[in-house]
Amino acid sequence: MSQELVELVRRGYEAARRGDLGTMRELLDPDVMWHGGDPAAACQNRRQALAWMGRPERGPIGELVEVIDAGEQVVVIMRRTGEDGESELVANLTTFRDGRVIEMVHYPDPDDARRAAGVL
Repeated sequence: MSQELVELVRRGYEAARRGDLGTMRELLDPDVMWHGGDPAAACQNRRQALAWMGRPERGPIGELVEVIDAGEQVVVIMRRTGEDGESELVANLTTFRDGRVIEMVHYPDPDDARRAAGVL
């Protein structure tokens, strides 16, 4: 199952990069949460997550660097341009249930995401 989840993440990343919110909708659970460590400040459902992804001011999502299998979770490491204009690595820890994303947690430090997934 976990290789299948890695492939779903890659499919979702490519869809997000293209702005294909229809494909993203298929991958996200209706009650998905997306946050940076504070669930109270999260996108609380698929509608909110898709609205955030569709914001033009969000900018490019960055380059996919690595996708790490962690069972029912996948660590997604990306390279993006930081607020200071320098290249930086960031990560999301994506959790699945029944082949759909139920939670995405953003980590400014990829090692923190790896630790949270138990792969470091």
